[in-house]
Amino acid sequence: MLTSNINFKNFKIKKKNFLKVKKHLSNILNEQSQILNSLKNTYKNSYKKGLIKKYKKYSNFRVIGIGGSTLGSQTIYKFLEDKVNKNFNFVDNLHSEKMNTKKRYVNLVISKSGNTLETIINSNIYINKNDKNIFLTENKNSQLYQLAKKLRSEIVHHNNFIGGRYSVLSEVGMLPAELMGLKCSSFRQFNSLIKNKYFFNALLLNVSSTLYLLKKQKFNSVIINYDKKSEDLFKWYQQLVAESLGKKGKGLLPIVSNMPKDNHSVLQLYLDGFKNNFFTFFYVKEKNSEKIKNNNLLLSQKFLKNKNLSDILYAQKKATESVFNKKKIPFRSFEIKKRDEKTLGELFCFFILETILIAKSINLNPYDQPAVESIKKETKKILI
Repeated sequence: MLTSNINFKNFKIKKKNFLKVKKHLSNILNEQSQILNSLKNTYKNSYKKGLIKKYKKYSNFRVIGIGGSTLGSQTIYKFLEDKVNKNFNFVDNLHSEKMNTKKRYVNLVISKSGNTLETIINSNIYINKNDKNIFLTENKNSQLYQLAKKLRSEIVHHNNFIGGRYSVLSEVGMLPAELMGLKCSSFRQFNSLIKNKYFFNALLLNVSSTLYLLKKQKFNSVIINYDKKSEDLFKWYQQLVAESLGKKGKGLLPIVSNMPKDNHSVLQLYLDGFKNNFFTFFYVKEKNSEKIKNNNLLLSQKFLKNKNLSDILYAQKKATESVFNKKKIPFRSFEIKKRDEKTLGELFCFFILETILIAKSINLNPYDQPAVESIKKETKKILI
């Protein structure tokens, strides 16, 4: 067990470096980190409640950003879509598509630096004169800050000390979440989690196991995902892990497999191909899952009688885990019992702490991304 909402089974392998990892965690918790502060229920948002009330009446929102500026809010929107009565669109890449100019949007433009090329371009293309605009960026004279001033838009200050991939429980994720009608206080579970011995020990053992796997030259972290509403969660996780750990010739390659579709493509390789992978199984129990129509079943299909899609997905997950066990393929497993803000906040906390802890354990800085900057500079040279 990880928490009351999450059943967690760790890797069935040797647990080494436990005390070393525990010491690293103690040091991380003692740091004056704005990232960790954003996970706590004491974190103060840089926007006022009046801003939420002002835009509460609007139905159509457009979030313009890229990477960590949008992935967190996309995760929240999709994972909790049954609780959200607003329409959110995410402009998170450069691509041409026809716009609905009849709808009036509230545009939420997010960029920490305020100079992100893709966000500047999409703001230019998508913002219409009848839209309302909120800019979330650092309090400095950047290109987007200047645009916000020109448009007389709302400006919310991005925390200078929280990078995009770690920003989901700061203003970057919580402002969109509150505009969706969700409570940011329900997401921030750090205070209770760090006192939870099950969570604490599971985190340490999990990181110890991951370090062991890395030493065995297993660098591919494959997510076996059985929940369509969690696809964006693992896009968020993919950036978190890749940008935080992919440095100095080290790192993990996060690969997302959405099941059961990928049973019919890459599962053969996972089971019988090269052996430098380890796996994470992820499943969410759906209360209102669509049921099989018994009247349409053939006699040979009677084993499906009275089943729903969630039951079938769970059976596929357990069957795959059983085969992985027999083949001694390393994996861990998450089973989500309740889909709500609290559970999602717990997952955010676990993956963020896990990533920082792995980085510290292999002598990496989890917060920078030096190699990416060279691409930005080179692109600008070509365009000038």
